[in-house]
Amino acid sequence: MVDHVRAQHPVGVGPVTAEDLAEGVRLVVALLSGPDAAAADWDRPAGTLEWSCWETAEHLADDLFAYAAQLGPQSPPADGFVPFAYRQEAPGKPTSVVFAQRAAGPRGLVQVLEACGALLVAMVRTARPQDRAFHGFGTADAEGSAAMGLVELFVHAEDLALGLGLDWTAPAGISARVLARLFPAAPTGTDPWPTLLWATGRGDLPGRERPTGWRWYSAPRD
Repeated sequence: MVDHVRAQHPVGVGPVTAEDLAEGVRLVVALLSGPDAAAADWDRPAGTLEWSCWETAEHLADDLFAYAAQLGPQSPPADGFVPFAYRQEAPGKPTSVVFAQRAAGPRGLVQVLEACGALLVAMVRTARPQDRAFHGFGTADAEGSAAMGLVELFVHAEDLALGLGLDWTAPAGISARVLARLFPAAPTGTDPWPTLLWATGRGDLPGRERPTGWRWYSAPRD
């Protein structure tokens, strides 16, 4: 059995950095800012999700904002999230703090996403080694927070690309570092991006069953 607490990065795979996160934000913003995305129907379902593409992008922005906010307090809550007032617009819809003005259209929505991504990048860059951010999958350090943000960016970009009719492939190097940081039991002899999709229940790997339930391990490891 893999020891999820003390599993190490595979040889040759470095830590997830703020620069990785900044690049992930840049790539997803570029994907969603193109003319094909602007002309698409953002009320269509996002891939296999029940949420629309608009709701999924708002959820992604909210995730990035939340991970940034968790790194902010000097004395962060050890057993819960910073107590923002969350809102759910209807049953089955995302529960979020961050929403985009519909009148601003897809361009405004992507600006909200980019702004929230920039907040998380800034917090990861300025965090102290001892800073921690509560998460139900393991209280994270700055690297873990960056890696969680990248999972959200990359897999929801996949959902959005499917819903909007776009082409999307996450970079292999960053995907490999995210897998090493958050998914220590994931296979290492396969292409990193398909492996990340498999690890999050969104894709198949030859000879392996797709996970029916999944999680990451965001607590720091030795």
